[in-house]
Amino acid sequence: MKKTLVFGASLKPSRYSYIAIKRLVEASVKTVAFGAKEGSVAGVKILKRFDTFNDIDTITLYLNPNRQKVYYNIIIGLKPRRVIFNPGTENPEFYELLRKAGIEVEIACTLVLLATGQYN
Repeated sequence: MKKTLVFGASLKPSRYSYIAIKRLVEASVKTVAFGAKEGSVAGVKILKRFDTFNDIDTITLYLNPNRQKVYYNIIIGLKPRRVIFNPGTENPEFYELLRKAGIEVEIACTLVLLATGQYN
């Protein structure tokens, strides 16, 4: 089963990353999460370390471009099939690096993709 990594996950119910975790779980998408604080959302543990993540198909980003830079190599190293840049995360510099690494770039909203049946 394809696995999605919510990158920039939050424990705050008002944050889109929190809502995305819940909706991914509701859609039966295998979900893991990385965030600044450890905790759990909808049964998904939010971790602060990367060494347990493997076989990631999709990374859905919830970090603004200024905070993404330190994670470029880590994200590329996870070798996902695609990275979804949610609203507010758009980053042309990172798009180029991902494409050079053979990783698909999708500029979209995970919540909309899920709601419209386009998340695959």
